[in-house]
Amino acid sequence: MTADSSPDGRLDRALSSLRGLAVGDALGSQFFVPVNYPLLKRRELPSEPWQWTDDTEMACSVVAVLAAHHRIDQDALAQSFAHHHDFDRGYGPAVNRLLRLVREGGDWRELAAALFNGQGSWGNGAAMRIAPLGAWYADDPEQATHQAEISAYPTHQHREAVVGAMAVAAAASLVAAPSGPPSAEELLDGVVALVPKSAVGAGLRRARDMLDYGDASTVAAVLGCGRRTTAHDTVPFAIWSAARSLGDYEEAFWSTAQVGGDVDTTCAIVGGIIASGKAGAPPAEWVGRTEALPEWMALTD
Repeated sequence: MTADSSPDGRLDRALSSLRGLAVGDALGSQFFVPVNYPLLKRRELPSEPWQWTDDTEMACSVVAVLAAHHRIDQDALAQSFAHHHDFDRGYGPAVNRLLRLVREGGDWRELAAALFNGQGSWGNGAAMRIAPLGAWYADDPEQATHQAEISAYPTHQHREAVVGAMAVAAAASLVAAPSGPPSAEELLDGVVALVPKSAVGAGLRRARDMLDYGDASTVAAVLGCGRRTTAHDTVPFAIWSAARSLGDYEEAFWSTAQVGGDVDTTCAIVGGIIASGKAGAPPAEWVGRTEALPEWMALTD
């Protein structure tokens, strides 16, 4: 069995992943509100509507560019990020400034390269938005990692941020394969084989060795869960969590969210990976409680 490689087939998979990403992001973001802390412990849903954050807004641009160009066009992606940028969606200060300057005519290549004293950002922003691209390339995980690398540069040029995006895209591509989701071991082995040596890669290898751990909090204490908002502090745990609950969106969400950290981002990554597979769609009730995707996505969906 081969994946549907038509533009419509690719877009259907990407949109399924995007919906999973948006629900994870929006519901996860509700647990930054102190009044909802007890609900998280009891695995109870907060009141609606659940608003998504920059994770979903940027992921929408990724899908829109894929729909228009059938690949990542960096200039189109940078312009989409800049012109759909909503300051109130929780962007970090550096990206807020970068996108404003791009919108005013600045060159994203120079601006992204200059961040953090010329090191580039190693934050988790390139990884949080990229699972739908992996679903798009369900027939070619290597191309998924290549396109994810390209997609990172308009905002994140540090090696770790780039590899983090590559890893998430690879995971989503492997989960979206028409043969069905791999085993947890196969998923981690596949991702490790597709990414270059890096701190993210080292974290993924540790994650592979911890698949038999039953306590997500213990794993998060070793791998990180986004508290530092870096790619290597976020991606290994998120992929470990997705691997442990393939095909079970609810369990994946709760087990990820309950460890804390950058909950909207870890849950966006996990939700996007899980929903890349046919058996991993979020519950319809959860989708209904989540804020609709932006109006400018209507021509894509």
